[in-house]
Amino acid sequence: MSQSKTKNPSSSYHHGDLRSSLLSTATSMISEQGIEALSLRKLAECIGVSRTAAYHHFKDKNDLLSAIAAQGFTRWQTQAEQIFSNEQLSDEEKYQQFVHYYVQFATQNADIYKLMFGSTLWKKESENQHTSQSLINVAYPSFQFQVEMTKTWQSKGILPQSESSLRLAQVTWATLHGIAQLVIDGIYADASQIDEMCQCAVNLFISHAKK
Repeated sequence: MSQSKTKNPSSSYHHGDLRSSLLSTATSMISEQGIEALSLRKLAECIGVSRTAAYHHFKDKNDLLSAIAAQGFTRWQTQAEQIFSNEQLSDEEKYQQFVHYYVQFATQNADIYKLMFGSTLWKKESENQHTSQSLINVAYPSFQFQVEMTKTWQSKGILPQSESSLRLAQVTWATLHGIAQLVIDGIYADASQIDEMCQCAVNLFISHAKK
């Protein structure tokens, strides 16, 4: 990864540009080297700015990781909304695409996905490890979005109307999360089985709704 320490931060970046650059570069570093290899010092050196400039945008590594995870939730929801608003698809096709997309997103962005849902950011073992409020403000509405879509699917007969929308949303998300995690861990499943597992999940939920 190239170094560019000769850059002058004040002339190379505008305020918003630097934050975006820090996030995109940190995301790449995590994908290439893992979370443990990332630090604000290394990140600043990588893009050629001072540590002070980096700390101006993120108070610590946890703050940076929370922002990366929040971006992951935003990306996921944006794509899901595009699927649901696609008028060329039937309601059943939208649900099917959503299931496949969720697992593909998780497995193709495994390090970010583990950050979004893992204990690194969600553990609360001490007063110094509270989950970032900025992450909560993005992650919780993402699940509420899932609940609202579940209600819509129920009203259209895609998912069982007899079940609680909240519980059904939790079970649906847990099913997709489980499939994704199996593939990411590579213990009982691999990437070649994703489509079949996703279709199996779709068939189970839809067939139950039609009974």
